[in-house]
Amino acid sequence: MTDQTEAAVVVVAAALYDTAGRLLAARRSAPPELAGRWELPGGKVEPGEAPERALVRELREELGIEAAPLARVPGEWPLKPGYVLRVWRCAVVSGDPRPLQDHDDLRWLAPADIWSVDWLDQDVPAVRAAL
Repeated sequence: MTDQTEAAVVVVAAALYDTAGRLLAARRSAPPELAGRWELPGGKVEPGEAPERALVRELREELGIEAAPLARVPGEWPLKPGYVLRVWRCAVVSGDPRPLQDHDDLRWLAPADIWSVDWLDQDVPAVRAAL
């Protein structure tokens, strides 16, 4: 890792798949400059928090589910200056995902439909890597 990565705020995201192999996409409702675009759900790692623990917490807060990180998707992607995105494949342990915080819609996307939504530009390479 570079010094820049070490100093960056890590944003974790989940590549959540259902039993039919569909990927969960979440449509942003905030902030205004991101509203209406789609992303992999997740959020910022708090100081002193392990990334996997942050991901579990964020999915509980944003989607109302309990999830288990399974494996990190290789790579990391720059977001705005000072932030990097890291992605984990995750399984839903309990609950049905619903848009509780920062999102107004969720979609399970079949492989043929992955590119049918308007992904945030910074999520596109992460989604490609998660596939």
